[in-house]
Amino acid sequence: MRILSGIQPSGDLHLGNYFAMMKRMIEWQENGDLFCFIVNYHALTSVRDKNILKKGTINAVIDFLALGINPEKSTFWVQSDVSEVTELNWILSTLTPMGLLERCHSYKDKISKGITPNHGVFAYPVLMAADILLFNAEVIPVGKDQKQHVEVARDIAIKFNNTYGETFVVPKPDIPKNIATVPGTDGSKMSKSYGNTISIFCDEKVLKKTVMGIVTDSKAVEDKKEPDQCNVFNILKLFLDDSEIKYWRDRYISGGLGYGEVKKYLFERIWAYFLPYRDRREKISKNIDYIFEVLDTGREKAKKIAVTVLDDVKTKIGLDYRY
Repeated sequence: MRILSGIQPSGDLHLGNYFAMMKRMIEWQENGDLFCFIVNYHALTSVRDKNILKKGTINAVIDFLALGINPEKSTFWVQSDVSEVTELNWILSTLTPMGLLERCHSYKDKISKGITPNHGVFAYPVLMAADILLFNAEVIPVGKDQKQHVEVARDIAIKFNNTYGETFVVPKPDIPKNIATVPGTDGSKMSKSYGNTISIFCDEKVLKKTVMGIVTDSKAVEDKKEPDQCNVFNILKLFLDDSEIKYWRDRYISGGLGYGEVKKYLFERIWAYFLPYRDRREKISKNIDYIFEVLDTGREKAKKIAVTVLDDVKTKIGLDYRY
């Protein structure tokens, strides 16, 4: 089974990235055909500084390697190193109905948050479809907010297959119910675009300040509280087993628990959880030759498949005009 997903290098890696996609991707590599990449073309919809994009791309690669991605057990590359995806993107764009994109809630959500609209943001799902279909991916691990984009890829694949003959694998999303959406510090979906993230590899003081700044209601310590409506509890659950979740849930419901205590415990759990990964990240970041070697190998592995699939597509639609 081929599994594929990617991450934008548009800012520091955060808990939403890790639990909604990265952790699951790393687990998939043990029993699946994992394709994992850094989507720097997608990042162009929001990043305008070339140095930030370059640094973000390398940092995302280092993050993945530190967290456990194994280049020998997966295909791991940077999106722009396999330019066939942009060619397929245009081909799919000519087949994608406008109504399909106009119904996408992600674009509407971003605009409502004050993000400046551009064609890249609007047509983002088509490039994502090209990412998926170019590698015959079957399973796409995503958060709940990306489910619709995978459905768009499915619709495009089916439309292409019906028009030109069986070509693309029709993918399906993989969304675990317990972490379908990771909440941010303000309670909405954790996203770099919304500025509500908790970074994984930031300085200890920065992490503590961020966690202590999570938005809560104004209930007093002695008041009973609703855990499932609390941003702190909903983030803390990501680090707890069932018995621990019950313990904290009971304390919320019983009263006598202050949000400051929960925030302090959340900070400690986050810091301890990622401590070994921080150490590994520091070592990897000092070996740039190894990083580029990994990406060169990944590019060749990905490109070999991309060229084969794209050649088949071009033949079927009539772009192979030479006899």
